[in-house]
Amino acid sequence: MNYTQGAFCDLLARINNLRHLMITAGQQYGLGSQETLHYSEQLDELILQYQLQNR
Repeated sequence: MNYTQGAFCDLLARINNLRHLMITAGQQYGLGSQETLHYSEQLDELILQYQLQNR
């Protein structure tokens, strides 16, 4: 997968945003809450995309 510089920056911004949402949800609802786990799963997918493009 070949990303342009803009798409790469967008991916990093999305990762940082989801990380913030996950941490906030974890603090508010607990680490095992559905909301926190949902953000965690989304974050895992984006991090995998990041890792695959930076091989």
